[in-house]
Amino acid sequence: MNPPLDAVPLNPAESIFPESDSEIVRPRAVDDLRGRAIRELQYPASAAVLFAGIPGAGKSTALRRLFGSDSDAEHAIPGPDHSIVLDSIHARNSWRPRLSWLPYPLWRPVVHVVHFGRIWVALRDHTGPVVIHDCGTIGFTRRMLTRWAARHGRELHMVLLDVPATVARAGQYARGRRVGRLSFNWHVWRWKRILRRLESGTGPQPAPASVVVLDRDGVDRLGIRFAG
Repeated sequence: MNPPLDAVPLNPAESIFPESDSEIVRPRAVDDLRGRAIRELQYPASAAVLFAGIPGAGKSTALRRLFGSDSDAEHAIPGPDHSIVLDSIHARNSWRPRLSWLPYPLWRPVVHVVHFGRIWVALRDHTGPVVIHDCGTIGFTRRMLTRWAARHGRELHMVLLDVPATVARAGQYARGRRVGRLSFNWHVWRWKRILRRLESGTGPQPAPASVVVLDRDGVDRLGIRFAG
């Protein structure tokens, strides 16, 4: 079990967690839910929710379990409560037939451009919640998504899936989608810095509407709901 963010001031309404799994949390500010038995997170119907984690943390698996996302799809997937799910693997799948003859690192930028283009369109045009897959370790990307959401009248909420680096690395090997060791270590270093900043009260800027930190067990027990 990962240590809690003891220094993070939790929302007073959510600061006491029972032993049962019946707790429903409506995230505001920072909620460290690692090691907690939480049944459901509830977000506004217009929310943009960013699922972040280092490569191999299990973001796509979480999106599949929580929203029915399909890792073989080529386009955004409709989810519950009129949500739409945008996983970068969808953009990769859509371009694989045309570019798979190249080593993936050479056409990865195309995937990123397509993925973020789809996010922009969804934030602008979709009338329900928008669920986004991203590693979350790049400050420029976090700031961009926060501003895009605000521009289209949405709050951006972040869900940080925190797993040990060794577990994430094993997850990459299991899925056959490995990143280079230097790149992986860079993601891990920046991820740890994000958590340290949350501990000190200096989270991402501009600040998202909420940040939830979860571990693997928490995601496995969790449900997410969007309400008006």
